[in-house]
Amino acid sequence: MKLIKNGVDYPKGFLVSSTNCGLLKDRDDISLIYSKVPAECACVFTQNQVKAAPIIWDSEITSDFSKKQAIIVNVKSANACTGELGYDNARLTSELVSNGLGLKPNEVLVCSTGVIGLQLNMDKIEKGVEVLVKDIKDDISDGIKSSGAILTTDTKNKVVSTEIEISGKKVRIGAMAKGSGMIRPNMATMLAFTTTDCKIKQSVLQEALNKITLDTFNMISVDGDMSTNDTAIVLANGLADNVEIDSLDSEAGKLFYEALYKIEESLAKQIIGDGEGASKVITTEVYGALNKDDARKLARNVVESNLVKTAIFGGDANWGRIVSALGSADAVFDPERALIKINGIPIFENGQPLESNQEKLDKIFEDNDIVIKAECNLGNSNATAWGCDLSYEYVKINGEYRS
Repeated sequence: MKLIKNGVDYPKGFLVSSTNCGLLKDRDDISLIYSKVPAECACVFTQNQVKAAPIIWDSEITSDFSKKQAIIVNVKSANACTGELGYDNARLTSELVSNGLGLKPNEVLVCSTGVIGLQLNMDKIEKGVEVLVKDIKDDISDGIKSSGAILTTDTKNKVVSTEIEISGKKVRIGAMAKGSGMIRPNMATMLAFTTTDCKIKQSVLQEALNKITLDTFNMISVDGDMSTNDTAIVLANGLADNVEIDSLDSEAGKLFYEALYKIEESLAKQIIGDGEGASKVITTEVYGALNKDDARKLARNVVESNLVKTAIFGGDANWGRIVSALGSADAVFDPERALIKINGIPIFENGQPLESNQEKLDKIFEDNDIVIKAECNLGNSNATAWGCDLSYEYVKINGEYRS
């Protein structure tokens, strides 16, 4: 299964467009994803108790598991903490798109990202939608272009795609995401949009996304802050015309699940690789935990630790912070049974340091990719989490975010 750099218009029947409507000065700031036919829809939203207006709207229109046909995304304003007017504007945005495309408002999902508490400029949104609807067309290069229109503090476009064969038919999956700061597990702070021409039951698609989220988007952390706007959406329009997947336990279901997992894992890792101010990527692999939940908690606790993050940023081989992070997790961890390695070098075993490797460790912490492996020797459950270092630049970016 080969991953390639195409966007959400890679699968059959999906079109995209983007434009600058004046929300930002220098680049596209609003984008549209459209399926030529109604598509099955699966969603996962933020677990923050403060939910942006688009989250409320999308949750309402997906509660009946009905098919969707479009997604509209704007930057600059998160449309969060904006009261009744914010909700009305989210609904109005869907109406503008549905009127332009000949759809119903409840067939249009709305997503926003940007500053909390800032109302949408609906005059600009309306003008932008007019252009988006007019310009939407079959051009695979638009998927890459549109992925840039959803970015905030991101420095890189985040796209990925793949093609598999199911029941003799070519099935494609394409995706794009944004995310750089306010990244924390429990639906990491981000927007992620995935499209596929696979024919699959909605309940099976939702089951797949729920499971995959646990080990991809919920296992990344830049700064430990959870957003009000986190959204992951998968649309499946069935135009590949494969035999419908009605179970993840079938051969076709397993193949699709594996492909979708690889897509979402790639997006998650691309987000971490573009963490605000980050200079190093931290991967924590936990093996032999008592159970799966413990494995996830242990791995996340390391990548979420500010002390670990700052030590790695400074190239300080302070392995004690890693051990401490593992021990402070809400999970079973016995230092007397654990073996910890950094980039393959053992640094802690059976409750004590392996001092002979300190010189090698000092050099390894100068690398841009740091892999921490914790062998717990308590059970058979494993998990991986991804994070990044915490730098001076992160503070600068967020200290000046609104200015």
